[in-house]
Amino acid sequence: MTPKQIHLVFDTKIGGTKPVTVVDNGHKCPFCNRDELEGIIAEDGPVLLIANKYPVLRDTYQTVLIETDDCSSELSLYPKEHLYRVIRFGVEKWLDMIADGEFSSVLFFKNHGPSSGGSIRHPHMQIVGLRHVDYTVNIPPASLEGIVISRNGGAELSIADKPLVGFIELNIKLTDLKQLDRLADYLQICAHYFLHHFNRHCNSYNIFFYHIRGQITAKVMPRFITSPIYVGYVIPQFSTRIPDVAADLKRIYGL
Repeated sequence: MTPKQIHLVFDTKIGGTKPVTVVDNGHKCPFCNRDELEGIIAEDGPVLLIANKYPVLRDTYQTVLIETDDCSSELSLYPKEHLYRVIRFGVEKWLDMIADGEFSSVLFFKNHGPSSGGSIRHPHMQIVGLRHVDYTVNIPPASLEGIVISRNGGAELSIADKPLVGFIELNIKLTDLKQLDRLADYLQICAHYFLHHFNRHCNSYNIFFYHIRGQITAKVMPRFITSPIYVGYVIPQFSTRIPDVAADLKRIYGL
């Protein structure tokens, strides 16, 4: 039996041609002029799904979900109607790609800020089909659980006590797909909390979506320089601030 591929190949030649607008360096935003966008796959008003013009990952199918036509906006700022539109659209396209059966697994994630690993400031997410890599084998089930902070309809917000990377990770479990808007509400709260209440130096976060054994979970984590203990030894750490973060979220957002 051929072993599963566990690495992705990053094409540095293509990577070197990508525009970078996550910091102010004079590059023109590639998502602002919609009339010049190529490879549009689907759209819902200002929300677009396009083919990634810079497919740096080999043996994958890379798409970009442009969330809004407002380059200066951000998920935590969206009016509820637009927030729900973005998340519904993204989850639908992600699940469609999974159901297609062409890929070993499909990534759905968001980078925001200079420490998030992204290169473009304009609000966007990515949906990436992996032809030979199954990401789910790398995700310990316990990393998607945690201390429950709040439940709302078909969604549950918790703080990981066995984080995937560390130090603070917030998990949102969707128990009823019809209640997707409740997951969106929690995503917005988590993004707002990390940018405005968690740490005065925090200007970046990631959102990762998981579809494992029929369960949809989203993980939101603030981004700083990654701990060398994790980089070198893959040992996650959890923070002594877990109780404080849980209490802050309940107090600030009335959870």
